[in-house]
Amino acid sequence: MLREDALRAIYPRLKEQIVVTIMGAVAVELYNLGHRPNFFYLEHGMGLASSMGLGLALSLPERPVTVLDGDASLLMNLGTLSTMARYRPPNLTHIIFDNESLLSVGGFPSATTTGTDLAGVARESGIRHVTRADTVEAVEEAYAAAAERPALSVIHSKVEAVGPPSFAMDIGLLENRFEFARHLRGGQP
Repeated sequence: MLREDALRAIYPRLKEQIVVTIMGAVAVELYNLGHRPNFFYLEHGMGLASSMGLGLALSLPERPVTVLDGDASLLMNLGTLSTMARYRPPNLTHIIFDNESLLSVGGFPSATTTGTDLAGVARESGIRHVTRADTVEAVEEAYAAAAERPALSVIHSKVEAVGPPSFAMDIGLLENRFEFARHLRGGQP
């Protein structure tokens, strides 16, 4: 499955979410589908999208939050899974796109090529709702179920190690930061 196809399938539901993406391919593919002010592309912060999403979910409990993450990024901050399990924000969905590589920074293999099972790590960390979704339809169904469930959810998806032709986006880091902050404040400057 291509990550871009999975993103396209869930894109309509992302309109009502606070969305944090990790850097690189995930961010660019989401941006290419159509930027929205509720999307924050965490460029130059590999490993931290899950922590930022957790903080947003805890501080804005009435707003649904989705984190779009990668395997290598999550591996840099595995402790976030146990922290998520400890606080269990019911408004957080964490999607892990596992392409078994550090695609955005050279394509080196990640630890998931040698057997690290991120869905298993999430489950063993204490997260109750962990779903494996390796087809576009399965991702769409799992995300719809997570959106309806008032509970912390993790969706783990194996995807091909294919990225966009270019990693360039037409939105600057500061522009995205300020636009996102205005969105969180309900459009207030």
